[in-house]
Amino acid sequence: MTTTPREGGSGSPFDMTGRVAVVVGASAGGLGQEAARALAAAGATVAVANLAPLGDEIEKVRASLPGSGHSAHVVDVTDESSVRELAEQVLGQHGRVDSVVNAAGIMLRKGYAETSVEEFERIIKVNLVGCWIVGREFGPRLAALGGGQIVNLTTVYAERVGPIPESAYYASKAGVVNVTRSLASELGRDRVTVNALAPAVFYPTAMTMPLKDDPDQLEWFAQRTMLGRLGDVDADFAGPLLLLASPASSYITGQVLYIDGGWSAW
Repeated sequence: MTTTPREGGSGSPFDMTGRVAVVVGASAGGLGQEAARALAAAGATVAVANLAPLGDEIEKVRASLPGSGHSAHVVDVTDESSVRELAEQVLGQHGRVDSVVNAAGIMLRKGYAETSVEEFERIIKVNLVGCWIVGREFGPRLAALGGGQIVNLTTVYAERVGPIPESAYYASKAGVVNVTRSLASELGRDRVTVNALAPAVFYPTAMTMPLKDDPDQLEWFAQRTMLGRLGDVDADFAGPLLLLASPASSYITGQVLYIDGGWSAW
């Protein structure tokens, strides 16, 4: 059977007009917020969500988005009932969901000897289990609506490690890659694509700001890329994100798109 991908309002596969996108983990100053901005700028109505202690912050993120009709929500990705409630809230408020971006994640910059089992498990629960829960709750809903896109944020470290000791983070993000592939396999026949974005170091973001006190480390990251520079949040992120979160990716699934200046090719 031949099917035709749904297009946006202008006929462009990147046009998100009339579509509803959910961004989980849209914290201020992070790549989740940048994803929400990119989707809103492309015409989408965006539902942004983050942890309860960041409730005021997520409302500010919502207010900063171009366009109108966006909504702000509280969610804990480690709690399946919370993610389920988010999905129902978005459907109740907006009537549909077309794209889901899961940018929820935390880091722990500690060597293995200083990392407790509880800390390791916390990173795995937020970054990996949370990713799976978001996919499990939104995947069937997208399928019931005729298809859509799920984009999980991983990292260039998904299949390698870096100079900073953070074994729990590396392990969790490697797991995100195979959760992405597995969900893509299960949801593909329902016209739901599931892909992952793997950024290298984008600076400055909320997650990379601690590196400001280590210019030598920042230079090491820059020189590790083929382009000899760090990722520019304003110039380098929106395009790849829109590719995977829009109808442009209707025949792309189970893939990891590295936005790393060539880092992973060396």
